[in-house]
Amino acid sequence: MDLVLGIDGGGTGCRAAVATPAGAVLGRGKGGPANIRTDLEGSRDNVVEAARLAFADAGVDPALFSSTDAVLGLAGANVGDYKQRLEAILPFRKSDVENDSLISLEGALGDHDGAIAALGTGTVYLARRRGSLRPVGGWGFQIGDLGSGARIGRDLLQETLLAHDGIRRGSALSDAILKRFNGNPGEMVEFTTAAKPVDYGAFAPMVFTAAAEGDAVAGRLVDRVVAEVEETLAVFDLAAPERLCLLGGLASLYAPLLSERYRAIMHPPLGDAIAGAVQMAVRKFGKPGGGHG
Repeated sequence: MDLVLGIDGGGTGCRAAVATPAGAVLGRGKGGPANIRTDLEGSRDNVVEAARLAFADAGVDPALFSSTDAVLGLAGANVGDYKQRLEAILPFRKSDVENDSLISLEGALGDHDGAIAALGTGTVYLARRRGSLRPVGGWGFQIGDLGSGARIGRDLLQETLLAHDGIRRGSALSDAILKRFNGNPGEMVEFTTAAKPVDYGAFAPMVFTAAAEGDAVAGRLVDRVVAEVEETLAVFDLAAPERLCLLGGLASLYAPLLSERYRAIMHPPLGDAIAGAVQMAVRKFGKPGGGHG
């Protein structure tokens, strides 16, 4: 039984879809975080679990992993040798690991030119114009990922400590964050010792909510990240009929805040990242000349 597998993974979780070589999805599954730069072995385990659940949903024996070809779009695949290291330990017949932005663009734009801004725990931007791809960002929240949930959460904790020390004016939000750590800055510092991007990113939605309610600290943070997202998008110099698709868990929060220039060319994605991964798997492996040829 010939099958293809599409997998989408990032700092918050991963999803898998098993399909026929023609692209008909038979089953879906979900797993834990799959940023391969942050945790290669853990990502591998979560990807395999998501695939196992997808096979179970399809009523297919997971023993067929070894005869299934997969395209995986995973955060962290754009740096180092993580891509190659993961491909070497996956149980599938053939594995093509790509950065998650590529499958996101494939699903969102279809055949159209334009760009995607994937705005979630991390951020990554990718444009396609006349077949040429231009990636921007995706370097991890320590030194990149402008506009990401992880950056927002980290900056919120920083602003909370600045307010505690009397360096900057605080707000109801910074007060609430300090209270969450029992009013003890030391507990906040201890949190950062083992915190992963997804842990910081959990604070991001409350920042947007508080900003909409007029909170001063939240307002400063949101103004900053909206400007950073627009500064990044400006690199692509997008114009109609090119499309802009916002993706990820923070997309709906950013969409009304961007300037008219970007709202005018904003379109809902044609499909999601997992659809893009399946489409790529079908093209690569599901047709004559691919893995099943």
